[in-house]
Amino acid sequence: QVQVVESGGGSVQPGGSLRLSCTTSGFTFSIWPMNWVRQAPGKGLEWVSSINRSGLSTNYADSVKGRFTISRDNAKNTLYLQLNSLKTEETAMYYCCRSCVVAGRIETEFGYWGQGTQVTVSS
Repeated sequence: QVQVVESGGGSVQPGGSLRLSCTTSGFTFSIWPMNWVRQAPGKGLEWVSSINRSGLSTNYADSVKGRFTISRDNAKNTLYLQLNSLKTEETAMYYCCRSCVVAGRIETEFGYWGQGTQVTVSS
């Protein structure tokens, strides 16, 4: 059984930082690209970042470039997202997912998703 579990969320002030983790099991983690997706209150899903299977190639939404860093540790079957200089509008549930982006579009019916971890940015 595939399991995907996010953690590391919390409440921070604008400009603060968090490090999110996504632990996985039930599949060969090292051969799969992985993604972070977020959903702000009342908003749709927004793709944030992706990483290839080796961790040598990464992609970011324009809105987070220079502030967020995606990484992975294949020995630990774990994906990470470092969030720096957080903005209030980035309050959202952050999800880790495998096989959830098809031709650049988020497909919730596909792939494997975690339960999400809440990030709240407020003064």
